[in-house]
Amino acid sequence: MGKTIAEKILSAHSGKDLKAGDTAVCSVDFCFGQDGTSSIIIDSFNKLGAKKVFDKSRFCMVIDHSAPSPNIGVSAIHKKMREFAARFELGIYDIGCGVCHQLVPQKGHVTCGDLVLGADSHTCTYGAINVFSTGVGSTDIAITLASGKNWFRVPDTIKVIVKGKLPAGVYSKDIILRIIKDIGANGATYKAVEFAGPVITAMSVDERFTISNMAVEMGAKIGIMEADAKVLKWVSERSKRPPQPVKPDLDARYVAVKEYDVSALAPQVAKPHAVDNVSNVEQLLGTKIDEAYIGTCTNGRLNDLEVAARVLKGRQVNPEVKCVVAPASREIFAEAMKKGYIETFARSGCVVVAPGCGPCVGTHNGVLADGEAAISTANRNFKGRMGNPNSFIYLASPATVAASALIGTIADPREHKKRLE
Repeated sequence: MGKTIAEKILSAHSGKDLKAGDTAVCSVDFCFGQDGTSSIIIDSFNKLGAKKVFDKSRFCMVIDHSAPSPNIGVSAIHKKMREFAARFELGIYDIGCGVCHQLVPQKGHVTCGDLVLGADSHTCTYGAINVFSTGVGSTDIAITLASGKNWFRVPDTIKVIVKGKLPAGVYSKDIILRIIKDIGANGATYKAVEFAGPVITAMSVDERFTISNMAVEMGAKIGIMEADAKVLKWVSERSKRPPQPVKPDLDARYVAVKEYDVSALAPQVAKPHAVDNVSNVEQLLGTKIDEAYIGTCTNGRLNDLEVAARVLKGRQVNPEVKCVVAPASREIFAEAMKKGYIETFARSGCVVVAPGCGPCVGTHNGVLADGEAAISTANRNFKGRMGNPNSFIYLASPATVAASALIGTIADPREHKKRLE
């Protein structure tokens, strides 16, 4: 019996012939923490009595969730992270550098065929570049930091094939929302999801990141894709380590194979308070919003900012809407300035904040008031996600969010079809 991508990567990192359901201790290529999880990583590492890290080049910390710091307590955590990094000569990305899930691949820390752990649930993002990457608890990262290893149970795999041709105004975010609606928020729990098909192949690497990023929203351990020429070029321009691309065998065993034809797909919107509570945008037209947020590890990349800028250029955000934009990294911010996107946002009435997680996590930069509603390019909309359990969050693509910001209610981006073609 052939193997899936997940089975092959874990086998290679354990030195054993593994199949779904097996457990093994595997060597880890890279691990990291962010400012919401690194304090516990540091405490756990110290409790282990560890005197050194397994490889200082294979770990980093990122200050992105509350950056710049919104209060004294967070400032103390940031200081603790900086001191730990200095003590062991570890990499740290400080305020303004960007979101961990943009920085880790962008800075070349990972490459095809790697096994990666992060103390953040959306570590699955790097599956877009053929990496077995998954989120774990801070204690697991501390153990990995000390030993370079951790234990894994090999997941079963669901194959998702996406075919057809995307209509104008419909994007990778719409595809993954549609898939999550079908599979359900818990439908792929502890499974790997292999994404394939001609629509995936046609996507840019940035667009693929959006899909892998949200694999965890259906419970998946990883959301992974094969490495084609686009991916190999992307990683070779960033990572000094040679890629080791992994593809599934033709006779690999899948627990399910699901196909989606997206040729007639409409823009999708996830309604409060669950990511799988998804409807076509037509069903929500006219729904009032108080805030529009463009950014996050799901849709804060240059391609996303370009789409939003196309919709907003030469127009004004509705005066009753707070429109917040957070580029995913400093490099993206700089490139967006060169291309004029940042000026477009500023002139349209948006607020551009420091590269990072922005309002998504709910600690600062756009916390909602009681009863307010936001439409966001983020990946989660459960109660309290943006800082207030008495608010309402809708999830959509950058095009849908930008179109909605203009009129103050949820809008169909296809009304701006000429700008988006």
